[in-house]
Amino acid sequence: MKTNVLIIGGGPGGYVAALRAAQLGAQVTLVEREHVGGVCLNVGCIPTKALLASADAYEMVRRADEFGVRTASPVADWPAMQERKAKAVQRLVSGVEVLLKKAGVTVLRGHGRFLSPRTVSVAGDGVSEQVEADHIIIATGSRSATIPVPGLESPRVLDSTGALSLPELPTSIVIIGAGAIGVEFASLFHTLGVQVTVVEMLPRLLPLMDADLGEGLARAWRRRKLKALTSARLKEVSDKDTYLEVQIETASGTQMIQAERLLLAVGRRPNVENLGLEEAGVQYSRKGIPVDATMRTNVPHIYAIGDVVGGIMLAHWASHMGVAAAENALGGHVTLDERTNPSCVFCQPEVASVGLTEQEAHDKGYDVRVGTFPFLANGKAVAAGETDGFVKVVAEAKYNQLLGLHIIGPHASDLILPGGLALTLEATLDEFKEIIAPHPTLCEAINEAALAALGIPLQIPAQTSVSKR
Repeated sequence: MKTNVLIIGGGPGGYVAALRAAQLGAQVTLVEREHVGGVCLNVGCIPTKALLASADAYEMVRRADEFGVRTASPVADWPAMQERKAKAVQRLVSGVEVLLKKAGVTVLRGHGRFLSPRTVSVAGDGVSEQVEADHIIIATGSRSATIPVPGLESPRVLDSTGALSLPELPTSIVIIGAGAIGVEFASLFHTLGVQVTVVEMLPRLLPLMDADLGEGLARAWRRRKLKALTSARLKEVSDKDTYLEVQIETASGTQMIQAERLLLAVGRRPNVENLGLEEAGVQYSRKGIPVDATMRTNVPHIYAIGDVVGGIMLAHWASHMGVAAAENALGGHVTLDERTNPSCVFCQPEVASVGLTEQEAHDKGYDVRVGTFPFLANGKAVAAGETDGFVKVVAEAKYNQLLGLHIIGPHASDLILPGGLALTLEATLDEFKEIIAPHPTLCEAINEAALAALGIPLQIPAQTSVSKR
């Protein structure tokens, strides 16, 4: 069969690319070997957030007395939470399938592999097809990474997919890695009463985000009695049948931790194998498929998007890349700017970031102006009983242009959008000063952080709010 645009992979990058290409009038074929929606909808973003929502509800009921509400002791029903999660996943996956059908996208269920630069074979259950395409978009995603440590072959060792499908909660778990995946699962399991120990090789939690965010999360976790070991390395795992013996190397010596389960959350690896990329002439490495700013590979009619490119592995970034690739394949010239791409971590408290960190701004030679505002001084946060965290703005001192926005606290993921918009519009702190924020709202904290960076905060003392270097 022939098609205008062929997309290999139906995750948040691939299916969005298919929908955009169909909107532009192309004949579109989408190849997916498992489930449309990819890792994100099926075993990633959505099921994790569904379980976290259940955990948040459980935590709120446990805290009900603080709000003057008398309740009986709540029970965390893990099987019921899993059932709710499955319904949320099915609803969204079905929604994507309906969208693709209504857009006229042909979906082939099977594994796609290049036979030549323009021909892809698709083989699956009841499917054997060769597809010739004018343009091809590779969107094959990623899988959980592993590390060469003895003992990780134990069935008690989980990746993120295994952690999502546990039939029952463990009594204890060691989580290796304090990036987004690790800290989200740590928050989930800790809230539900599991004894959690997080192990991070680098000196702080969330090591790829602004340093103050990682330190803020560590403080919140200490108050919650959630244990985290930083500058620590997994050395060996021994399976003792009913539990694991986990050997951790720290600066102060070796620690031995006993736990029922271990979750390996050390990142993800692009799916570049078994695609026939050599037959297509597409350059790649184990780190991913290199692309230019328009998502083109070294072969002009072949594009790559999402996790398979390497680098930023976020669903919304994959979708954005998918739109760009579809438009460029059909005659456009769209380029993407990573500066405005937000990162969100749905731990407790939430963390979100966009733009340059304070250290990155210094490294680029900016005269940096910083302002922070604590949620403890925000009326809505106090009223809601969610006062952990702060908002931090990073700006350059000459023109007061915003360089980055970093938030840890309630609904951080919902509050980060203005930061991306401000970066896109090259907004300044003075323009934030002119914005009227509704009261009482959490978003007032963003304005106050900008005022703090200018040295004129209204809701906290000025002398404690500004840091220039």
